[in-house]
Amino acid sequence: MKRLVIVSNRLPISIEKKRGKITYKASMGGLATGLDSIKDSYDSLWVGWPGIPMDRIQRDMKSIKKTLKKDFGNHPVFLSKNQIKKFYEGFSNETIWPLFHYFTQYVKYDRDMWDSYVSVNRLYCDTVLSVAKPDDIIWVHDYHLMLLPKMIRDKRPDATIGFFLHIPFPSFEIFRQLPWRQEILEGILGADLVGFHTYDYERHFLSSVRRIMGIEPWINQLLFKNRLIKVDQFPIGIDYHKFSTMPGDPVVQEKIEDIRNRVGERRIILSQDRLDYTKGIIQRLEAYDLFLQRNPDFKEKVTLIFVAVPSRTDVPDYENLKKTVDGLVGKIEGRHGTFGWSPIWYLYRALPFEELIALYRTADVAMVTPVRDGMNLIAKEYLATKVTGEGVLILSEMAGAAHELGEAITINPNSKEDIVRALTEALNMPYNEQLRRNRIMQKRLQTYDIKLWAKDFTYKLESVKNEQKMRRTNALDDNTRNRLVRDYVKAKRRLILLDYDGTLIPFFKNPEEARPNQGIKRLIKDLSGIDGNHVVIISGRDRHTLNRWFGRIDVSLVAEHGVWLKEPGKEWRTVQELSDDWKNEIRAVIEFSAQRTAGTFVEEKDYSLVWHYRKADPELAQIRGRELMDNLMDLTKNLDLTVTEGNKIIEVRSAGINKGKAAQMWVNKDRPGFILAIGDDVTDEDTFEALPDQAYTIKVGFGNTEARLKLNSTKEVRALLKQLVRSG
Repeated sequence: MKRLVIVSNRLPISIEKKRGKITYKASMGGLATGLDSIKDSYDSLWVGWPGIPMDRIQRDMKSIKKTLKKDFGNHPVFLSKNQIKKFYEGFSNETIWPLFHYFTQYVKYDRDMWDSYVSVNRLYCDTVLSVAKPDDIIWVHDYHLMLLPKMIRDKRPDATIGFFLHIPFPSFEIFRQLPWRQEILEGILGADLVGFHTYDYERHFLSSVRRIMGIEPWINQLLFKNRLIKVDQFPIGIDYHKFSTMPGDPVVQEKIEDIRNRVGERRIILSQDRLDYTKGIIQRLEAYDLFLQRNPDFKEKVTLIFVAVPSRTDVPDYENLKKTVDGLVGKIEGRHGTFGWSPIWYLYRALPFEELIALYRTADVAMVTPVRDGMNLIAKEYLATKVTGEGVLILSEMAGAAHELGEAITINPNSKEDIVRALTEALNMPYNEQLRRNRIMQKRLQTYDIKLWAKDFTYKLESVKNEQKMRRTNALDDNTRNRLVRDYVKAKRRLILLDYDGTLIPFFKNPEEARPNQGIKRLIKDLSGIDGNHVVIISGRDRHTLNRWFGRIDVSLVAEHGVWLKEPGKEWRTVQELSDDWKNEIRAVIEFSAQRTAGTFVEEKDYSLVWHYRKADPELAQIRGRELMDNLMDLTKNLDLTVTEGNKIIEVRSAGINKGKAAQMWVNKDRPGFILAIGDDVTDEDTFEALPDQAYTIKVGFGNTEARLKLNSTKEVRALLKQLVRSG
């Protein structure tokens, strides 16, 4: 059975020390429940902080470590008070937390806190490496440990690593403000599978990877450092069975009866949250005040039970939030309260689990209105307890849960008008409508619960590793490389077909910057100078550029994807009679796209027009590119033209002309005993398809291909060609 190494900021076991005695307390968190559910599939162990500064337990650390390992399968990472202050309270919760929740006014950019974040992630890495075996699955959780996947990968290149972010990932415009943005992205990309709650967060992450690191996603996949990485959404669930059966517990029943006796016939509105500025608590209270002002008929008929769980009480921003909340509660009480009725019950404390379930069960309406929230499980927990079907959920559209709970009354949390409208609708909703909505949402929550979430992620992670292995079977490994070199040496006549951009040299934002350096020219000259070798550079570049770059080297050249051909010492010639009468009409369409899309331009060749968008905003260029493709396809449907998408280009050229036909011409002419073709683009697929089965066809980079083999980069291409030069 495989082992699963779970890594999170906190262990599912917390340590307390009172009067010199160490006690161990199990966490009731959803993550611990979910991961416990896959114990039938994996042996598991957990790495994390046990919740107490090591300054307090210096003499007990050895025995604590032994007990945690033996009794709970936990492996602690001990942190000092200073590390907790700078890593946890500092960078994690004063930089990442507000930034990722769009509260940029609270973000602190502090180098010392960042340095502590790096060093603590290294401590976690050391602990993971000390317990993880080569075949283990390592699952890293949340924003505290975003550097950890890369750190593990650097030490264990073949490790199976998953990463899941439990909070939102912000848009590029927000994320780019972080000074250490590239380090964070590189850290996360150490994982094989990166998981988020919603597609929005996944999209934001991929956008930042594209814009900051220049890595182009292919659907939801990335190729980074020669490794396939998948990015996907996994909306975390709850232990539905537990929450749906708890209302029948005798202790819960007793508390339900107590609440009802205290409230009487009044309708209960529940607000339960950690006291955090992301939760929209101020807006919620102000909206309730406005609701009572506009709906006097509901006075003395409703009670808001407002539960605020203390959070980070020593932080000034949270102290100010507490003062504001206290003031608002007093204002509502003073404005609307009567001798026999309190409009709001304010509980500033964490509630025991049974009492929380009783509140869920008795609440007629739950207001879950965060300004920004990764998921929000309170909404799901509330619905799971409504076993008889009554109850109304008011849910912020800014919570990740809103993507799953579309039957709730969704609101904009910054609009008091929206919340007042929702409260009025909720309190007047007929029972049959409540039942209809809740049963749909409950079925969804019951199906994709916390257990299925955990199984889904680990299954996808193993699938990614299997796909990586499949890709490696097509890679040019040592055995295949040796066979290629042997066949090359054995043959008397050899044909070597090489694409240029993306094959011999990386892509540049400005195409002119991609001119070959002396090293590339020397490599091509040496390769073409070997007796029996015929080297053909077969490119989409115009003939004048290719002539300027390679005209003095003894190689054949193919320009504009097969339009122009040139043999050493001879003049350029076209493969057939072509016309450019179509250009004026098509040029106007492409130039219009270039004029309205900054960073794009039109390149005109003899018999083709190209729209380049490498320097443009990638998301805007993608939209404009689709528009341009649609327009060009419509314009050319009755013309003898073809429209193709390459790497950051859209090209219009004469139909029937392609690299494959040019390659076939050289094959027929040379009748070589050895053929090697290397390319990276969709236009190179024509070459691969045209060549005989015994040819060595190699795709460079990511994507589906007709080529038999793959290389990951231009650097690997040049290394192969150098090996052929050395082999003579």
